Amino acid sequence: MKTANELIAEYQPEEVHYHHDPKTNLKTIVVIHSTALGPATGGTRFMMYPVWEAALEDGLRLAKGMTYKSAAAGLNFGGGKAVILGDAKKDKTPALLRAYGKFIDRFNGRFTTGEDVGMGYEDFLTIGQETRHVAGTKGIVTDLALVTAHGILYGIRACCKAVYGNDSLKGKRVAVQGAGKVGYHLIARLHEAGAQMYVTDIDKKSLERVQKEFNVKIVEPTEVYATECDIFSPCALGGILNDQTIPLLNCQIVAGSANNQLKETRHGDRLHEFGILYAPDYVINAGGLIGGAQELLNGSMQKALKDAEAIYDRLLAILEKSKRERIPTHRAADIMVEEKIAKARMG
Repeated sequence: MKTANELIAEYQPEEVHYHHDPKTNLKTIVVIHSTALGPATGGTRFMMYPVWEAALEDGLRLAKGMTYKSAAAGLNFGGGKAVILGDAKKDKTPALLRAYGKFIDRFNGRFTTGEDVGMGYEDFLTIGQETRHVAGTKGIVTDLALVTAHGILYGIRACCKAVYGNDSLKGKRVAVQGAGKVGYHLIARLHEAGAQMYVTDIDKKSLERVQKEFNVKIVEPTEVYATECDIFSPCALGGILNDQTIPLLNCQIVAGSANNQLKETRHGDRLHEFGILYAPDYVINAGGLIGGAQELLNGSMQKALKDAEAIYDRLLAILEKSKRERIPTHRAADIMVEEKIAKARMG
């Protein structure tokens, strides 16, 4: 495990804050990766970590991801992340959450946060008693998963436009990995668009639901990678594009909602070598962040959905750069985002 100093040197955040409240035993780390484009925003996750350096690395990695996602989504926000160390089922108390809210309020809006692993709507109502710098408690955007799926649909259409010359999904074969919140909404929209779907999930109830409602074909989790299809859509775990799975893929496009789909950056290069078009995850799955931004900006659900549709044009621009410069799509996306951030820093 790398030391804290090594991790901070690697990710180069603007700020890292560790806070311990002895009364409630709150132990939290807030990472502000960048405020070049605006105040940092990112979710709070409540998790057990083997060592505190692991929590720090998680926060640093996710905060950097939020910087890139915000920039790619065209939002005037930077990237941040918060982690609370502990067992969410045992250690989470109203007093601890309020202590956390007081800590977040100290940033005076330089960092805003919302739901992530181990945290839910009710938790943020409690946190919101101590700070207004939280998203997801105003009831403006009632379903972030819906906004995410809406953006994924438009991203898939953009990929089809690049590969097939048109963005119609009628008759397209889509293998969807994960039928949870986002996966369900995406499957519903793909069904409306006339796509033929193969779906897998480890949760049998989720599979039964989509099979009953949309007449999808069910495949085993281990078989989904090799399923012959036009589009493979990962909507569950991260790190699923790796040395073992990429050679199995039997598709022309990979486009889904899962975060950190590439096990390592080089796996994006591998997809490019295989001639598979990859939609960079932080670009195509930005709908949830876009919805959260509408909460912070007192916008509307309608505006969130409309803004998520802009993923279509943003992704097309990345795909065109990738083709023009003969570089993998994930590298084209990184270059465009990094140029935008650098320009903002220069004023």
